Amino acid sequence: MIKVNNRDFQWEQGMTVEDIMKIKKFSWPKIIVKINGQHVDEEDYKTTIVNDGDDVQMLHLLAGG
Repeated sequence: MIKVNNRDFQWEQGMTVEDIMKIKKFSWPKIIVKINGQHVDEEDYKTTIVNDGDDVQMLHLLAGG
């Protein structure tokens, strides 16, 4: 089990950041991702493996005026 945005989420072996985004249907153009407090660059979403017990934060950036 992992945490995604402070909620329990079913973990699977080999799961990547991109896999979680697809399952959660996150398609916002600007998202910040951190795993256990460490920033993950967008170009690494496909290759960054999420491990059992990890704390994943996916934050949608908003702009207002």
